[in-house]
Amino acid sequence: MIRTTCSKFLFASLTLVVVSAGSFAAEPAGLPPVQHPKDNLPTPEKIALGKQLYFDGRLSADNKVSCASCHDPAKGFSNGDQFATGVEGKKGGRNSPTVINTAYQKFQFWDGRAKTLEEQALGPIQNPIEMNLTLEAAVAKLNGIEGYKSQFKAVFGTDVTADGIGKAIAAYERTVLSGDAPYDKFKAGDKMALSEGAQRGMKLFFGKANCSACHAGPNFTDNGFHNIGVPGNDAGREAISKAVGDKGAFKTPTLREIARSAPYMHDGSLKTLEEVVAHYNKGGTPNDQLDEEIFPLKLTPEQAADLVAFMKEGLASASYPAHTAPELPK
Repeated sequence: MIRTTCSKFLFASLTLVVVSAGSFAAEPAGLPPVQHPKDNLPTPEKIALGKQLYFDGRLSADNKVSCASCHDPAKGFSNGDQFATGVEGKKGGRNSPTVINTAYQKFQFWDGRAKTLEEQALGPIQNPIEMNLTLEAAVAKLNGIEGYKSQFKAVFGTDVTADGIGKAIAAYERTVLSGDAPYDKFKAGDKMALSEGAQRGMKLFFGKANCSACHAGPNFTDNGFHNIGVPGNDAGREAISKAVGDKGAFKTPTLREIARSAPYMHDGSLKTLEEVVAHYNKGGTPNDQLDEEIFPLKLTPEQAADLVAFMKEGLASASYPAHTAPELPK
């Protein structure tokens, strides 16, 4: 079986820098410093502009669908439905992945077709079943709004441009962070931060259940692509890499705030974390490209419940980024 490893796909040409917290809020406990592209360093003004764009339905053809429509802070920065809904009620075939901690991801979208948040931000705007607006039309529309035109002048020194739209939204999305969860507190020495059940679940997560084989590191993702035995005909990463071993493989999502972003899997086919654990417990659905990390776990009902308790309790932060829509320019 040909397998994709995340190390093959690290940024090759993009220069990243760490920006001192300064006037920005520091990263939550448990998370490393956020790295920023050298050509898109954050400023408070750029982040504020990006937040406005993120919540503005005028970036869609019908003036109703915004980034926040499918990546709603009130729904774990997902949308709470199996599939995303775009203009005119059109449905896609994949679940809306969370925006939380995408600052740390090496690829964007379930199949990893975008390597940066800047690139990702412009994709849905142009997608005919999402926001269905050409970049030329988006630029012209925003240039007709004095509040946006003046902000772009202040932030980028130009009128509205597609490049500026992508950079501003990406700068904002890099502030959507979740850490400082009970798990982080427990690791830091607070043995009361997790209940006994969640502690048992944590041991299973890093032990018998082998979840940490893919959900690794501070963001609980290896930034790789895996076929985990979800039935269906979606080619996944194979459509991008053209590697047979990537058939049915999808990006490992973060598990931070995972209890908020149901339903689960790339196709939104599993409604609860209990269903997710049951899927892994049976070893997924066999197929020719099933990852070697996927096998029957033989968890007891009590162990399965403990594993769910760890994800629900241990990875939910009291400092969740519950962002609300800002006042939009006129």
